[in-house]
Amino acid sequence: MTVFDELPALPFDRPDLLRTAPLFHQLQKTHPITPVRTPAGDVGWLVTRYEDVKTLLADRRLGRSHPDPDQAARFSNSAFLGGPTGNYTTEEEDHARLRRLMTRSFTARRMEMLRPRVQALVDELLDELERQAPPADFHETFSFPLPVLVICELLGVPYEDRQVFRTWADESAEMFDGTRAAAAYQQLAEYMYGLIERKRRHPGEDVISDLVAARDEHGQLSEDEMIQLAVGLLFAGHETTVARIDFGVLLLLTHPEQRAALQADPSLVPRTVEEILRVAAPSQGVIPRYARADIEIGGVTIRAGDLVLLALEPANRDEAVFPEPDRFDVTREQNPHVMFGHGPRFCAGASLARVELQAVFGTLFWRFPTLRLAVPLEELRLRDSLLTGGLEALPVTW
Repeated sequence: MTVFDELPALPFDRPDLLRTAPLFHQLQKTHPITPVRTPAGDVGWLVTRYEDVKTLLADRRLGRSHPDPDQAARFSNSAFLGGPTGNYTTEEEDHARLRRLMTRSFTARRMEMLRPRVQALVDELLDELERQAPPADFHETFSFPLPVLVICELLGVPYEDRQVFRTWADESAEMFDGTRAAAAYQQLAEYMYGLIERKRRHPGEDVISDLVAARDEHGQLSEDEMIQLAVGLLFAGHETTVARIDFGVLLLLTHPEQRAALQADPSLVPRTVEEILRVAAPSQGVIPRYARADIEIGGVTIRAGDLVLLALEPANRDEAVFPEPDRFDVTREQNPHVMFGHGPRFCAGASLARVELQAVFGTLFWRFPTLRLAVPLEELRLRDSLLTGGLEALPVTW
């Protein structure tokens, strides 16, 4: 790839918390596939149009590995999705094997069986919120603990360890300080190794015990793969859902007509959740991949080895697919968003996230009908330096 002297950088500043960065919209209309400067300072192809993003998500010529990882362009310095991972020669086979393991643990049927437990946790946390004197930080009181409680129970991670692994997870997602991110990831891995050893001695009915059995009894994955999977599940299982709860609440608090429609018709809960998933922009919303062969698309040639950045946020607001794409509409019927990806790498945790979000938005505004922001919108702060983004706090009152 030609290294240009001047390239647009991926945007971090959001003058409006609830709208797509203007650069994304501009590029989607004029240069839907274009080279940009990543947060790590390297060059990657940014793909912003819905059809292109969806096509490339399913294209097996894109992967997470690279034949020369030390020389590969990086998206960021985060320990997660920062640069290439995996074995270039065996990536496809490795992915299929590990995907089969994860599919058994995260089937839609198994996630549906969790729905009553998730609802009970939602009710307990809202009871706790109700006992507080307003104002309260909804992020700290509800948005963070709910996904952590759920993923801890599912994986078999002690909930009392949450503040420890929370710090490591945040630092691992740091996009600019690679040394700090790597050190935090190592601490997460060491923590998970200790937990795995305990599960070996005392297995339970949880995902980590399943991974231990897959490793020790069936030889279906290596020790390193088991640790990486466990760390990745703990990280992804709470970080992204926390941000989507925060942004979903914020969207409904700042769109009173949509909130009123939801409160008047509880059957709109599933559509509301899908619209939150489409519109919410809790992070950079970019999936980094590497081309394994030359790819002709959108009038450009992506060369083998190039970094490709699949931008989910602008794709989910492409006016060619979504009428009035910047409008938050809880009654939207056709909503084929790609927030969970598409094709062979579709997010294994999608069903779990939907169960959690439906429980939240099917309960919150009936329990707290007068919920509102306790500070002006412009005082809310994004966690801009973290891969997962989200809000630092969400002060509310009622």
